[in-house]
Amino acid sequence: MATRHSRFRPCIDLHAGVVKQIVGGSLSTDESTLQTNFVASHSPAYYAQLYRDNSLTGGHVIKLGPGNDVAAREALSAWPGGLHVGGGITPSNAVEWLAAGAEKIIVTSYLFPSQKFSLERLQALERLVGREKLVVDVSCRRRGEKWIVAMNKWQDLTDMEVNAETLQMLEAHCSEFLVHAADVEGLCQGIDEELVRRLGEWVSIPCTYAGGARDVADLELVDRLSGGKVDLTFGSALDIFGGKTVRFADLVEYNKRVEGS
Repeated sequence: MATRHSRFRPCIDLHAGVVKQIVGGSLSTDESTLQTNFVASHSPAYYAQLYRDNSLTGGHVIKLGPGNDVAAREALSAWPGGLHVGGGITPSNAVEWLAAGAEKIIVTSYLFPSQKFSLERLQALERLVGREKLVVDVSCRRRGEKWIVAMNKWQDLTDMEVNAETLQMLEAHCSEFLVHAADVEGLCQGIDEELVRRLGEWVSIPCTYAGGARDVADLELVDRLSGGKVDLTFGSALDIFGGKTVRFADLVEYNKRVEGS
């Protein structure tokens, strides 16, 4: 059997209906604090088609706040069945997003009413769409030696620690994890190596890490740290998002190489 290697997973981050790259820790209800690294002149569909043309599967479309539904639908329609969608997903709209072309739905905030985890809510979503269609976003902030799941644009800490026990519990009800390291998201100052190493120890289902990636070599670093169990998203460092240190073409080539190995 071929060895599993970490690979590049693409993203489309939407804010106010436009593709943007944002410093994750600056997101809040007060727009004046927002730090934006890049605002795209291209449409969401442009990026979805680019990923489709290069066979980059398992990418995520994230709606950062209101006013992004039309943009998200545009991306999904450019590649039906090729992208995951997250941001405000609940049982009332989950089926609708799958019908709009999402391969899977990504959920965070709905699972944490009053910032406390609800297994009942997760099970309700699982019954509605099925485990295989469900991605749980355990994006987190570091507090001492722990990582705590954060919700509502990564501003509010929940009662859930990211660790072996909680991930094992969640795995029974979803098919993938998405993990934004909110403290380093958008800073291009390097990944949270310790978190990636722990994720490699803790997860047994597909897992995508996002936050701080700044060099193509970060793919090999994540591969080594996680034993090939964690995939990596690049954002602000990437040339298609105005970045200077990572070429999209190099990431495409990397994926081709590891998928052929």
